[in-house]
Amino acid sequence: MLRGLFKKVVGDSNQREIARLQKVVERINALEPEFEALDGAQLRAKTDEFRQRLAQGETLDDVLAEAFTAVREAAKRTIGLRHYDVQLIGGILLHQGKIVEMKTGEGKTLVATLPFYLNALEGKGVHLVTVNDYLARRDGGWMGPVFEALGISVGLVIPQFSGIYDFSYVDPAGNLEDERLVHWRPVRRQEAYQADVTYGTNNEFGFDYLRGNMVHDLSQCVQRELHYAIIDEVDNILIDEARTPLIISGPAEESSELYRRFANIVRRLQPSSPQSIENGVEQEEPDGDYVLEERTQIVTLTERG
Repeated sequence: MLRGLFKKVVGDSNQREIARLQKVVERINALEPEFEALDGAQLRAKTDEFRQRLAQGETLDDVLAEAFTAVREAAKRTIGLRHYDVQLIGGILLHQGKIVEMKTGEGKTLVATLPFYLNALEGKGVHLVTVNDYLARRDGGWMGPVFEALGISVGLVIPQFSGIYDFSYVDPAGNLEDERLVHWRPVRRQEAYQADVTYGTNNEFGFDYLRGNMVHDLSQCVQRELHYAIIDEVDNILIDEARTPLIISGPAEESSELYRRFANIVRRLQPSSPQSIENGVEQEEPDGDYVLEERTQIVTLTERG
């Protein structure tokens, strides 16, 4: 009873957070008519305007409402989808680094475009981490027109392939029945990572990071500095799949021929007899090539060995 009364007086923490974010949503909705009046070139130019404002000292939070409005307008024009108010709230929370739980069909892919675009404005690259290569290819290709309308490049990194979203390119070997899958132009892996936003799988991002730590020259690294990422199915990737370590190996730095020669020599060595070891004080040396200390399993070569 007291708990219920406390909630009525003070309010639930989630409700207070939503009420606070609702003010931002109202501002985005108020800006919508202004952005609807822009033509394609003017909408695209908003990206350069936001970047210039950031360079002059404004923060991402300062441009959040306008950036989200731009993404909403681009989505309406290109893929016919408009972000609902609840999706705007989800986008704000993702930008803040919080976990957002959404059921299948509630528009996770569309929600991610909001913080994805906002954080890409800093020019440091952002990643969307998915659990498999099909989802990475599909979601990146699906949202590609939205980003393209805003002047944002989209990269893809999956096993055996890396590409850049290019609506003018059609993969002749792709599934032409699903337009989301066929506009990935093949590029070098490094170029895919240089895109403003990059879709990919957790394993590929992880292995590319490990490979980057093994190179001798920074120019050989395919990834740039890590900046911002959104993780799809975060419980699966950070808990379930995290139990399986990513292990990578490299070529041996030294030839193994020398070790093979030593192995052949070791097989020919003769152990010292226990008697000669016990009488080692009276004798100058044990009678074998080496002495084995049974307790510590330490081998010591004799003069003869």
